[in-house]
Amino acid sequence: MTKSMRFLTVLVLLSVSACGSGKTINGLTIKPGANLVGADLMDADLSNVDMRRVDLRGAKLAGANLSGANLSGANLKGAFLRETNLSGANLVNASFNGAFLSLANLSGANLSGANFTDACLCNANLIDADLTGANLSGTDLSGTTMPNGAIYGSK
Repeated sequence: MTKSMRFLTVLVLLSVSACGSGKTINGLTIKPGANLVGADLMDADLSNVDMRRVDLRGAKLAGANLSGANLSGANLKGAFLRETNLSGANLVNASFNGAFLSLANLSGANLSGANFTDACLCNANLIDADLTGANLSGTDLSGTTMPNGAIYGSK
């Protein structure tokens, strides 16, 4: 193995590793309460990760897999979540104020008490999602598939 191949192997092992203190991606440690403001986590696999109370304001999560993740109490204000998979995620009391969730998959997610004020949920999938007590004030739901399967805005 050449020196550059060893370096690349070490770099790959460092860029995505899981340990008892959280999951590390691109040098960022993902664990409950972490400060990830503005983080670039596009296309990251964060499925089933414990991310309670994580601060992801303004983070880039487009295309990321957060299925089954626990994001209860997380702050995702202004985050970019286009085509993000949040199916089955725990998003209880999470804040999505002004977030962009176009084409996001939130099927089966627990969104109880979540705040989506002024967010974009355009063409998102909310089938079987629990929206009990969620705040959708000013939210753009154009083309969104609602929990009952109806398309918002269709006649």
